[in-house]
Amino acid sequence: MTTIRTGLLTDLGEELLKKRTTLGTRDSVLERKVKDILDRVRVEGDKALLDFTRMFDGADLSSKGLRVSEPDIAEARNKVTPNDLRALEYLRKRIARIEKRKLDAVNYVYDDGKIRLRQVTRPLRSVGCYVPGGRAAYPSTVLMTVVPAKVAGVPRIVMCSPPSGDGEIEPMVLVAADLCGADEVYRVGGAQAIAAMAYGTETIQPVDKIVGPGSEFVTVAKRMVNDVVAIDLPAGPSEILVLADDSADIRCVVLDLISQAEHAPDNIPILVTTSRRVLEETSRQIEELLTTLERREIAEEALGRQGALLLADSMDDALDFVNRFGPEHLEILTHSPRLLAEKVTAAGIILVGEYTPVAASDYCLGTNHVLPTMGFAQTYSGLSVLDYVKMIPVVECRRSTLKTMLRPAKTLSEREGLPNHYLALAGRFGDD
Repeated sequence: MTTIRTGLLTDLGEELLKKRTTLGTRDSVLERKVKDILDRVRVEGDKALLDFTRMFDGADLSSKGLRVSEPDIAEARNKVTPNDLRALEYLRKRIARIEKRKLDAVNYVYDDGKIRLRQVTRPLRSVGCYVPGGRAAYPSTVLMTVVPAKVAGVPRIVMCSPPSGDGEIEPMVLVAADLCGADEVYRVGGAQAIAAMAYGTETIQPVDKIVGPGSEFVTVAKRMVNDVVAIDLPAGPSEILVLADDSADIRCVVLDLISQAEHAPDNIPILVTTSRRVLEETSRQIEELLTTLERREIAEEALGRQGALLLADSMDDALDFVNRFGPEHLEILTHSPRLLAEKVTAAGIILVGEYTPVAASDYCLGTNHVLPTMGFAQTYSGLSVLDYVKMIPVVECRRSTLKTMLRPAKTLSEREGLPNHYLALAGRFGDD
């Protein structure tokens, strides 16, 4: 049985914040390992991918090949149920509707009678979507990464995901990729997949941008290839921070902490509460419930290694900690959750009230679950359709308007020592 750390926010909370500041620091050993993988893929291409897949995934793809074929997709469809398909389609539609609304919002026209400005979006030419594998399959991550690309109009969408030991990708993952419209799917994972999408190999052509969550190897690899390809955001091990007061339903708190802890042993589940009763009862119910659950060992390890139950003196102190911590997922289970949500300045997503759990954002709501972790919510937003487009202003200025701008333009060009900038404007009016 695991024991989750419990303590005062002023003590244990500060310890967690100090640890937080070291999470994004460079690990020289890990970086050397990742660099070796990247270099081998860049030099050896497909051979390196096959070697690393055999080494890390236990799969021999020499006869099967790296690319998933149409017959592979058809076979995968035969292995999923109608309910599986309905669930995927339900989430696909919700994501698409939300992402289209975001895209519509940034395409606007501004016309004040003097200048006319349109902002238009244009899709990237190609993107690579990384979908993790290993301990669990993530068809929902396929939807979260591929659907926004389709909404954006990206003409070439590549997906990479690690195979199991038999060389196959989980059928639901393949069906999700097909349903969403991924153009190319490859049986390759880890840092080697990032290298392939960045540099290209004989089989995999390079992409313009790489998106998606992954292990520490994947996260470091994305950072290392960022000089040749764009990336989205640092998205590593999952995190949940539940902010609760005495009104919180403790069973909801417990279930939500465990639901994120079951992802992997390095996930971070934290409760911050102003109620000693909630703190103590949460600890007791976690111990009790874990004995009955699947994936118990993984959840126990995450709760024991990374979990914490923190007691705050006040809600102001609790909010200060939340904003300094910058959690990936923030659930607010309090008397006035909407009011508190307005005071949050750093979180990947804010989930308000007991009927908006993290698990719903993973599977049902249509919000994207590829979110910044490791405190990067201080500066990054979650993945969205805007990651797949360029926003381009299209401007028209009237002759009379440009003439009224000559005086400020002259002052600024002189201050910057660029007199020909002014001449480029004034020269249009001759002796006027």
